[in-house]
Amino acid sequence: MIPAEKLDALLTRVAELEYRMSQNPDPQTYVRLSRDYAELEPLAARITALRKGEEELAGVEAMLVDPSADAEMRELAEIEFYALRERVEALAQEVRIGFLPKDVADDRNVILEVRAGTGGDEAALFAGDLFRMYQRYAQLKGWKVEIVSASEGEVGGFKEVIASVTGDQVFARLKFESGVHRVQRVPETESGGRIHTSAATVAVLPQAEDVDVQINDADLRIDTFRASGAGGQHVNTTDSAVRITHMPTGIVVAVQDERSQHKNKAKALQLLRARIFDEERARLANERTEARRLQVGSGDRSERIRTYNFPQGRVTDHRIGLTLYKLPEVISGEALDDVIEPLALDHQATLLAAEGL
Repeated sequence: MIPAEKLDALLTRVAELEYRMSQNPDPQTYVRLSRDYAELEPLAARITALRKGEEELAGVEAMLVDPSADAEMRELAEIEFYALRERVEALAQEVRIGFLPKDVADDRNVILEVRAGTGGDEAALFAGDLFRMYQRYAQLKGWKVEIVSASEGEVGGFKEVIASVTGDQVFARLKFESGVHRVQRVPETESGGRIHTSAATVAVLPQAEDVDVQINDADLRIDTFRASGAGGQHVNTTDSAVRITHMPTGIVVAVQDERSQHKNKAKALQLLRARIFDEERARLANERTEARRLQVGSGDRSERIRTYNFPQGRVTDHRIGLTLYKLPEVISGEALDDVIEPLALDHQATLLAAEGL
């Protein structure tokens, strides 16, 4: 359990913030104080509730061992004891979680990239299924999805689709989706009824803000070219598509979704910032071996994380050994939380163990 002095220090800090906010500070200071208060006050409320619950539990325990208490009182105390103990344990867990180090990217919007892997046309169709799963999931969460760039498959789906997803706690929920997703099913084009295995890769990158990534115009090579659609047909007759190369890192992004070169350039820069930011996060994580060890999977796009088995109606997440027989609900996005939530809880448990909490 967290030391009492650490809990006291947080309660003192919240009381200090309340006092300073009541002293009519200047607007800039008030905003800073209120932001800190909003972050710490919920945890302080849980600590207060925990201590009150512990006092009540101690009182009930005393009644249970009191020889002067009659049988009826003891019976009532025993019922109350189990309910109180459960509540105190739940509050203690919430307090422990509240002291975990925060992932600063959890509140970020994301760049979502889905690419067809091995499997040809079937892989492209599966990539389309995954992207629609995330679209529906985002809709249920009240998030906004905007396609940045897309390359459609020959028979449907996507060879590659990149989208911006904005809303509340987007990265916190989607960050466990990076990796290789594998599908096992009978393709519509398969006359023999044989099950095929194909794959698609997913990358979830926290969107960078201008303050996170400073891009020097001199470090960019910007090329324009004529946008083309499936089969090489021209989408338009102007050089509206944009390709940007970041010379220091060698990262290349290309966007041709919009007819406006200006809009394509803005989207390409947004995508470039996200990729540079993601590389920097990965570099720092590699330097901090403990942080890398604590991740749920590595987030490596070459790592197989999940299998969708259509004949069995089964979804298996290989990182935590989770199997659910509700594939239609998951692939529709309706039950994706049933996969994400256990991953988040497992990650949380690993962090708690590492912190000795």
